[in-house]
Amino acid sequence: MNNITPRALSKQISLILGAILSVLFTIIWGLTSAFVWWMPVILFAITFTACYFIFLWAIANFIDRKIKIIYKTIHNLKVGRKKGVIEEIDVDKDILTEVRKDVIEWDLRNRREIERLTDQEKFRREFIGNVSHELKTPLFSIQGYILTLLEGGLEDPKINISYLQKAEKSVDRMIDMVSDLDEIAKLETSQLTMQFSTVDIYKLLDEVIDSLEFKAKEKNIKLIVKVIDEKPLWVKADPVRITQVLTNLIINSIYYGKEGGRTEIRFFDFDENVLIEVADNGDGISEEHLPRLFERFYRVEKSRSRNDGGSGLGLAIVKHIIEAHKQTINVRSSLNKGATFSFTLAKATKK
Repeated sequence: MNNITPRALSKQISLILGAILSVLFTIIWGLTSAFVWWMPVILFAITFTACYFIFLWAIANFIDRKIKIIYKTIHNLKVGRKKGVIEEIDVDKDILTEVRKDVIEWDLRNRREIERLTDQEKFRREFIGNVSHELKTPLFSIQGYILTLLEGGLEDPKINISYLQKAEKSVDRMIDMVSDLDEIAKLETSQLTMQFSTVDIYKLLDEVIDSLEFKAKEKNIKLIVKVIDEKPLWVKADPVRITQVLTNLIINSIYYGKEGGRTEIRFFDFDENVLIEVADNGDGISEEHLPRLFERFYRVEKSRSRNDGGSGLGLAIVKHIIEAHKQTINVRSSLNKGATFSFTLAKATKK
């Protein structure tokens, strides 16, 4: 589409109207007056020139005023929404082109806003659906245990303590889920601040492994640590949050690893950063699931089911903690070849 300026449009209209009126005036004058052969030519030229410049001035001013009003409105709405002020504009330019650019920009901006709101609405629906689904399982379990106890099971010593313990376990699961939701909400809104300090990551890992040793023995999984060297490895981190990250990743590797398998925690020197990997030799994750693995409540079918009792928020929390450290976390995996989660931390010098 060719751009056309108000002045060019005015010239075209004036040219057409001037020619039409000049021809009509010459014909009417010729029918009512006596003239020699050259007089109509001179009359047409004079009339056409006069009409052309009169129309050109009138039409150009009319079109300019109307288009400038439209452009000022569009421009001021755009600038006012961005900056909260109304700016003056230079109207001595190709206004039609500017109007076209602003309308296209306005359309693109609004399309993006509509897409963003649509995504937010979709996320809200999915989030509410996921929370409801996750809470139903422990709630229905608690309801079933209590009904059984009320219907006579309370007097039966073979089931009363067992059912109360199971109900307590479901309550604990709900509490963990609510706590995780509260934590991830604070992380997303930056209400949960990191308490950075210089930490020996090896020592931190030893504490995590000690706390998870029993879980690993239950599945006969070996926890193997491969360090860079025997010296302390100092990093800048929030020790409480990074303990949470390591615990979550290692627990996942135990849950989803093969019985009798292994979990390896490996360290690599990346100049200013340290790369930490947590790898298992379990069933692995198909490639289609990897992009969504860190989403809240996202679960991979079969190998990562609700039967393991997690809240479905662990990896999302891990991602937010690492990002709060201004670092990155990634996963690589394929079916039947295990999964490897890797994240970075900034190196530090012990004072």
